[in-house]
Amino acid sequence: MLPRVTPGSQSEAVGRLALAALVVVLLPALPFGTFLAYPFLILTTWFHEMGHGLAAMALGQDFERLMIFASGSGVAQYRVVEGTSPLVLAAIAAGGPLAPSLVGAGLIVASAHPRAFRAVLWLVSAAILASTIIWVRAPVGYAVLPLLAAFLALVAWRARPAVLRFTLQFLGVLAALSMLRDAGYLLSARAVIDGKTFLSDTGQIAAGLGLPHWLWAGLILGVGGLITGVALRYALAEHRLRPPPPRRPANVLQFRARRRR
Repeated sequence: MLPRVTPGSQSEAVGRLALAALVVVLLPALPFGTFLAYPFLILTTWFHEMGHGLAAMALGQDFERLMIFASGSGVAQYRVVEGTSPLVLAAIAAGGPLAPSLVGAGLIVASAHPRAFRAVLWLVSAAILASTIIWVRAPVGYAVLPLLAAFLALVAWRARPAVLRFTLQFLGVLAALSMLRDAGYLLSARAVIDGKTFLSDTGQIAAGLGLPHWLWAGLILGVGGLITGVALRYALAEHRLRPPPPRRPANVLQFRARRRR
């Protein structure tokens, strides 16, 4: 009987990504699923808060520290130069919610290139560990993030290509879907974090640039969805999945040419 799905086909690639998405969605509902999902909740918070911090650094501000709390929420603390324009402040605020989509898209794209599997996982592991040493200042971050970095390093070192690909896809889908988890936060003008009330990211953008916060939330969600869609289209492109035609040895071609003479 012929296999229903051809190895290396577009259908197989779609199935792998669908499986990764299913695991992300159903993991909390499994026995001990909440416990198993908790490190990845902390990881998505890390994506978000590092987005704020790195955006601040890229725009000439000072990223001071990153706090992650037991609830899974977090805060990136940064110092801005006096007189910084509202546009810069808005860009820093937008960097947080957009970071998971950008990282997720990068991981999904990397899952389409076998030669990049190990290098990308090593890079993610090193980034988590380095950020923990430099910026993280919270017990939860100290406890969870190094364990995640060690786990990803172990996968990058020892796992087979199929496991490497699935790990990249799982992390990519996890990061992309975390924006949906944060939709309620983005659609709120204010949020309570560690018992204190703050302007939400979209609330900060609205305070600096005007227009309703929910309009900025819709724009951010739309851009995040577009980024993820482009990454999926790239990773699932049929011409990229199609194996290259076999290369014939040069002596075979020469032999055929002589026979024609």
